[in-house]
Amino acid sequence: MIDHSDSSFRLLVTGGGTGGHTYPALTTVHALRTRLAAAGRGLDVVWVGTASGLEARVAAEAGIAFVGIAAGKIDRGQMFSLGNVRNLARAGRGVGQARSIVAEFAPDAVLATGGYVAVPVGLAAALRRRPLVVHEQTTRLGLANRVLARVATRVAVSSEATLSLLPQAIRATTVVTGNPVRPEVLAGRPERAVAALGLRGFAAHLPVVYVTGGAQGARQINALVRDVLPWLLTQANVIHQCGPAHLAELQQHVPGLPAELAGRYHLTGFLGVELPDVLALADVVISRSGAGTCAELTALGRAAILVPLASSAGGEQAHNARHLHQAGAAVALLDEVSPACLRQALEPLISDPGRRGEMAARARALGRPDAADRLAEVVLSSVPPRRRSTAAANGDRQ
Repeated sequence: MIDHSDSSFRLLVTGGGTGGHTYPALTTVHALRTRLAAAGRGLDVVWVGTASGLEARVAAEAGIAFVGIAAGKIDRGQMFSLGNVRNLARAGRGVGQARSIVAEFAPDAVLATGGYVAVPVGLAAALRRRPLVVHEQTTRLGLANRVLARVATRVAVSSEATLSLLPQAIRATTVVTGNPVRPEVLAGRPERAVAALGLRGFAAHLPVVYVTGGAQGARQINALVRDVLPWLLTQANVIHQCGPAHLAELQQHVPGLPAELAGRYHLTGFLGVELPDVLALADVVISRSGAGTCAELTALGRAAILVPLASSAGGEQAHNARHLHQAGAAVALLDEVSPACLRQALEPLISDPGRRGEMAARARALGRPDAADRLAEVVLSSVPPRRRSTAAANGDRQ
């Protein structure tokens, strides 16, 4: 049984599979809880996802009730395969399970942030006539959100560029909120990064380049940086988060660096709580172009060189990178990706503070650091006035 209090706003959350779907949902839950607490109300949340997905662990760590359902991921490259038939059957079973959850919990609103598990939950919300808010993190709607946008009460997108890509009927229910960014990412302090990482060899007069391929690292980015490193260290300090699996391989190249330059290079497999401080210290970031990364870089206003993951679903990373590149908010390596291309992109940014500052300003102009609050407001406003006032009255009678 799912317990809830009549005095609280009841939110059903769905979405997951990757951090790009999961963490925006979690950040929005926190924003909703803060907003409701200021109004003297509580928030009851149930997260619906797959038991084996990242969302199950994230919900447990956040103390959010979690319910697992059946779900099936559609392989767009093998549309008529036996695997897809089985996955469609699982999705159908998931809709039935989700309808029962929606009926029992009776949410005031449902928030879906993408991933294949969101489809059965979103469809169940529509079938039970519960307000459904769909949030898209990337420039183009993902497959799950394209399905749900047709039955959603409101569609929230992260970029103005998405609006022109939507059918007119869906555009009428769409609002630009941005992609929620964890508050701690925005609260970094550069001096704490220097202390935490022991960056005593860094040259204070040179810019700092932060290289990352995400928590697991990216072999492609690691190789590109390795090949330009002797030149780069004559121009900048470098913090290179390479991923735990790649650390030993890259460490073999460090002894070959000139002694006067080696102190400007900090190589690490993983960054934890230091990450916001490193982002605050960085002048230029070299990274992939996932939706979460782009949201953080623009919210912070950081000049960036983006190397999209070619295998990202639907080419999403390339679309994200192209959007920022066209706005002058980043340099995207989209066609040829080589050490020479990386050096050509880096050189003007690290040698010209004015050019670097202009790119950072353009990135900041696209950023929405208040995206979680905006999305929380969309969720609250999706509830019909009658239901909203009834819930408030029930709370007053407690």
